[in-house]
Amino acid sequence: MRAFQKSFATTCLAAALAAGSVAAQDVQGAHLSIELNALEPVEDACRMSFLIQNGHATDIEQAVYEAVLFDTDGKVNRMTLFDFGALPAARPRVRQFVISDLPCAALGRLLINGAETCSGEGIVPGACTKGLELRSRTDVEIIG
Repeated sequence: MRAFQKSFATTCLAAALAAGSVAAQDVQGAHLSIELNALEPVEDACRMSFLIQNGHATDIEQAVYEAVLFDTDGKVNRMTLFDFGALPAARPRVRQFVISDLPCAALGRLLINGAETCSGEGIVPGACTKGLELRSRTDVEIIG
């Protein structure tokens, strides 16, 4: 029985240390992630769906990003602003934008040029850009 208790205590200690390490990383590595999740043709437009995760400990009241859309030949099609709105801490949000006069098949790449607005109580400068994680579940590359 003593061996079991010692093994159980060791396992609990290891789990507690790992949890503390993860919590420390969360505070130090807090960031936003933006995923281009889906593209859907809508008449003469393209509906872009994004999954955004606020990894900060505080809510972001408004996050607006400047984006550059490139066609499949690598040429700039347009610059626009994506207003992702309020992003609660540690909760995923989906936002959709319809880009008129752009077939989804003509979109080759998306560049997140930077944060135009990043506001909220306790939000530090650079909170929306430092460590920004970008990924795509589509054929369109997202860079920043």
